[in-house]
Amino acid sequence: MTTRQVAAGSFWRNNSLTLVFGGAFLIVLACQAVAGRAEFNEQLATAGLQQVTFAQYLTSSDFAVDVTENWQSEFLQFFLYIFGTVYLLQRGSPESKELNKAGPESEQDQRLGEHARPDSPRWAGTKDWRQTLYARSLGIVMAGLFLLSWLAQSISGTAAYNAEQLRDLSEPVSWAAYLASADFWSRTLQNWQSELLAVAAMAILSVYLRQRGSPESKPVGAPHDATGVEG
Repeated sequence: MTTRQVAAGSFWRNNSLTLVFGGAFLIVLACQAVAGRAEFNEQLATAGLQQVTFAQYLTSSDFAVDVTENWQSEFLQFFLYIFGTVYLLQRGSPESKELNKAGPESEQDQRLGEHARPDSPRWAGTKDWRQTLYARSLGIVMAGLFLLSWLAQSISGTAAYNAEQLRDLSEPVSWAAYLASADFWSRTLQNWQSELLAVAAMAILSVYLRQRGSPESKPVGAPHDATGVEG
């Protein structure tokens, strides 16, 4: 096996988690588009309206709102989880930090400032705004992605709702009015509650159940009260 083949194999192996889930995302998104167009055209046929092509559906507000309403709930889940687990604990869960480490921890524990190592990210060794920003960069980016996808959902949702209003010969509504509507909050809250339930279930079930070899689980033989231990 050549050096180039070894390097190529290492790339796929070293990035397999991102590549597999990223590829699966694209496949499922494509399947959603196919199923969504079929359902949308059924609704148009029932109303006696002209059906849309696949390209037209992909650029429609109906497809956009279905996609973004799920994205915003996922990013909200990770944002809340990332910030919440700084202070919130669950005894016995690998999803929790150790019980004596609640809070942002010391600079020594976090390898910040003078405690940064040669292989630490460059901004971790600074003592100004760059360290402050980088030390919270994951949560900040997740919060930003949530806000952007929430905004996209609200805009595309307004357009989709108004298109339905016009088909029913009813008055369209403004963006602000749609934000206060039952349609918007029904779409939003049904996603939020499912994400919060999933996080709570993972935190408590991982106390007593195991998955051999997974970093999301404790080692199979670890005691139930072992906290912050990954397999």
